[in-house]
This record gives sequence, C-alpha cells and structure tokens, in this order.
Amino acid sequence: MKIDRLIGILSILLQKDKVTAAELAERFEVSRRTIARDIEDINKAGIPVVTTQGKGGGISVMDGFRINRTLLSGEDMKAIFAGLQSLDSVSGTNRYRQLMDKLSVENSNSMSAGNHIIIDLSSWDKSIVSDKIELIKAAIEQGMKISFTYYSPNGESRREIEPYHIVFQWSSWYVWGYCTARQDWRMFKLTRLTDLKCTSERCGERDVPEYVCDKLLHTKGGIEASVWFDKSVKWRIIDEFGMELPQFDEDGNILLRFTWADVPSFFQYILTFGDKAEIISPSEYRTEFAELLKKISEKYEI
Repeated sequence: MKIDRLIGILSILLQKDKVTAAELAERFEVSRRTIARDIEDINKAGIPVVTTQGKGGGISVMDGFRINRTLLSGEDMKAIFAGLQSLDSVSGTNRYRQLMDKLSVENSNSMSAGNHIIIDLSSWDKSIVSDKIELIKAAIEQGMKISFTYYSPNGESRREIEPYHIVFQWSSWYVWGYCTARQDWRMFKLTRLTDLKCTSERCGERDVPEYVCDKLLHTKGGIEASVWFDKSVKWRIIDEFGMELPQFDEDGNILLRFTWADVPSFFQYILTFGDKAEIISPSEYRTEFAELLKKISEKYEI
C-alpha cells in the first residue's frame, strides 16, 4: 500500500542523512518515477525533502528542519525486528523480515546478529497452528465467520464464531471472538480445533468489547486446596507460581495453597507430579483423589 511505502521512506530518511532514488526503488520494488511522486507527497505533507543531483547526490530531509530523528533509534529498530521475527516463526514465511528490510537502513540479517533477544512463538510442530493463523487472519480482515470442530474437557462440538483477535497467551495460540452457539464471547485454543473453514457468511454488526488478558487464570476459580510438594519439584513450582505463594518447611519441601477452576482439572494437574505431590486439605478431595488413583491402578493390575 502507498501509505506503508511513504512511512517506510520517511523512516529511512530519519535514520540516514542521504539515500538515492535507486536505493529506495529497489527496496520498495517500485520505479524511480513512483519514488519521485512519493517524495512530492511527503513534501506536501509538510516535511521538506530535497533531492540533489550529481556525484554524492541523493534524497534527504532539508538541513535545519527540526524533526525528531530519534523517532526510531537503532535499539528501537532491533526491538521491532525481534517482534516481527517472532511472527515469522509462526507463519513459516519471511514476510515480516522483508518488511523490516524495507523499514530499516540496516539489513535485517546484520540487525539480527546484533540483537540478543530471540523470540520463537512456534509450536513443536509449526504446521499445527501456522495454517490456522493465516486462515483466521484472512477471515478477520474480510469480516467473515469461521467454523471448526472443537475438543474440550466437556466433549466435542461444532462451533461457528465471528473472529476478532488472534491471541498468544499462556504459551499457546488462541482465537477470540463471538460464538453464535453460546451467544457470548469465547476463546478457543488453536491446537484443539480441527476442520477449520472460512464461511461465506459475514460477521454481524456488534459492539466488540476490549479483550482483557486474565493473567491469574489458575489463581481464580471455584475450589480451594492445600497441596504438599516434594522439594525435587521446586523448579516447577517456582516456574508456574513464582516465589510469593509457596511456603517452605525446614527440609525445603513446599506447601501451596491456591484456588482452581474445578475439581477434575485440579486432579489432572496434581497427577502430573506423580508421587511428588499430596493433597492435604480439604479431606473430601483427598478421598475423591484416592478413589481416582484406585481406578487408575485397577487398569494396570496383572
């Protein structure tokens, strides 16, 4: 789009004292005549850009014009590149690297080498979510509904939603939108949905509420419990809950009091610790969990 190109040209002029029309034409994959028209439009916007001919000539912002040339510093550009590169890690393309090449004076390869932050948002199997993200992104841009089969603890269901956001949260990718079946706003984990399709039906006219990230997802819920953890899993408790919630005894073992959404998912979580966790209270949860363990044990009796 032209506006993107104009912003890109201005970004380069803010970072570099002078650049040639040929360099800009090659970077943005347009003709020199198009670049000349773009420079004219930038001038009309009130930013005096001058072109000098001959050896050492080029395009630059007029000397003496007061403009904040630190709008995007080198460190700013590296931070932007890290974010754009993380999106390439999901899509499996170089689309965002190419965008960075257009916005930055430095080549993105050299910029990447000088950046100490690497963000990889891809899953263990990139194909699990990359195609879904691209389809959902296209549906959002076109204002179309999507449909899919969803697998949750409550079972399997066919859903149709109006998608509004693709969210990376809690180390996973989700789509957030209005579910026509539940007539409410819902979020769906991409790895749990299959048979994803973009329908031919447009999204309805509705007021879209602001998306709010619930950072305390598993510290809010309907049940409360106290659990003992062996000190050998301290690394995991610290990783998942930090240092504020756990209490430590003289041997270094851990007592954790927290809330959870429901009993079944609470039991599933405790099972992931094997024999390194024990439910202390309430007593009814100990009894229910013991019955669950008995049923599991019966499946493996010889």
